[in-house]
Amino acid sequence: MEKKKMDDYETGPVPPPRVDRFGFVKQELNSPEGLARSRSAIVYEREERRVRKWRKMIGVGGSDWKHYVRRKPHVVKRRIRKGIPDCLRGLVWQLISGSRDLLLMNPGVYEQLVIYETSASELDIIRDISRTFPSHVFFQQRHGPGQRSLYNVLKAYSVYDRDVGYVQGMGFVAGLLLLYMSEEDAFWLLVALLKGAVHAPMEGLYLVGLPLVQQYLYQFDQLMREQLPKLGEHFTREMINPSMYSSQWFITVFSYSFPFHLALRIWDVFLYEVSDLPFIAVHFLFIH
Repeated sequence: MEKKKMDDYETGPVPPPRVDRFGFVKQELNSPEGLARSRSAIVYEREERRVRKWRKMIGVGGSDWKHYVRRKPHVVKRRIRKGIPDCLRGLVWQLISGSRDLLLMNPGVYEQLVIYETSASELDIIRDISRTFPSHVFFQQRHGPGQRSLYNVLKAYSVYDRDVGYVQGMGFVAGLLLLYMSEEDAFWLLVALLKGAVHAPMEGLYLVGLPLVQQYLYQFDQLMREQLPKLGEHFTREMINPSMYSSQWFITVFSYSFPFHLALRIWDVFLYEVSDLPFIAVHFLFIH
């Protein structure tokens, strides 16, 4: 039988990439299969119990959420800090941010912004699209559904808020939201976040001079010195200040450069306690 040439192997069908539970392409794991199955069963059972608690708390489509928050705010805060179940994350984020109410009060607005308006930032958005979560299957395809949705959300916001327009870093925030909700839902959550539907507005992350980023950097530095004095002193001796390593954290609200599961946990707490973002950063990244 004729020996196969090396080219026959190189040009054969390429198997689809393995992805983690969040949709990011991952390397092959070497852990024993039996141990992995056993651990997965335990994690699944625990997660199911958590999901049942959360479903009871929020009601059908979030109908009981506001009532539960008024009655038991301490329970809500504790459960959010433990982490929102992934299957309910998109809905809960909309409820705690106030974006669901904005959506209901503004029917047809998103469609108007996407289809009938033009933005001076369109070329900048197009240029940056492929840089957003490039290892995630939803955003990998050039001009694919993920990239089109991301473009639509960013373009719509740049028209909705022309003072902010579009700034690099916003793509990762919008991209994170699109992994858990529709375009229109993601747009209104971005509006709720930056314009302040429930908490103080955060558009200062992207205004000229990045005033809110500067505020967060100062608060973060003070918290580091207070909560972790030895580390703070070490950074001072080495002349390391927060702007050298954490500006991007705040500009992207931790959706870039961190393990995705950690970014999600930060977002869970951040959306509920948005004014304490520097404290959340210290807690999750250095103490937790």
